[in-house]
Amino acid sequence: MNTNKSEKFHATTKTEGSVCTVYLSGELDLSVAPDFRLIMEPLVGDTALDLSINMKELKYIDSTGIGILLSILKARHGMDVKFTVEEVPPQIQKLFDMTGIAKFFASQENSH
Repeated sequence: MNTNKSEKFHATTKTEGSVCTVYLSGELDLSVAPDFRLIMEPLVGDTALDLSINMKELKYIDSTGIGILLSILKARHGMDVKFTVEEVPPQIQKLFDMTGIAKFFASQENSH
């Protein structure tokens, strides 16, 4: 599935075996949040798949994007299914560290 709703944000999903990876690029902010939610909604509820978000090409994320990630984390944790965030760029990792959410994503990496 390829979704490009915005010039500045792009999400591509790829499923291999029991792992679905969502590759993000561009800027995840308030203007594209509804599109990102639409992409993620069916994936979050699929307990047969481990879900991973790859941020290697993500340039920017705002509080709305962080909020969506936290809601995914909470939902997946409640279903006891794996959710990881990988290849976080340094500028976004710094934001995760400053807001105190880095520890939640780091602990998910090793939870299953």
